Amino acid sequence: MRKMRIFGVRQKGMTLFEIMIVLAILGSLMALLIPQIMGALNRSRMKQTKIAISQIVQAVNSYQIDCGKLPAALENIEKPDPECSNWGPDPYMKVIPKDGWSHDFTYEVTGTSFVIRSPGYKGKEVTSEDMQ
Repeated sequence: MRKMRIFGVRQKGMTLFEIMIVLAILGSLMALLIPQIMGALNRSRMKQTKIAISQIVQAVNSYQIDCGKLPAALENIEKPDPECSNWGPDPYMKVIPKDGWSHDFTYEVTGTSFVIRSPGYKGKEVTSEDMQ
């Protein structure tokens, strides 16, 4: 650092060139760190999504055991289903979770099986079929 003379008083400070070097170093560090941080964040959101899917699958399986059929919609594991005489007495899930990116899960019934889907991140869909 140089001592600068402004209005006859010596000032300590950084030159414009020194400030530009510091900013270039900080920019380089950020360019290296941000992708790593975002990758770790997306991996944790993926794990959170898989945990939520397995919790929903467990609740749907419990509903199926009690009611003898699959629920018509995910809301039937959260709120009493008038079509099931053995429902509850407590909800199978108090709140249906969202995936790691705050999207709602979709639920599809095909015959005697079902699939829970999350749109995932950047089109990389996560399903309950992936978990088996």
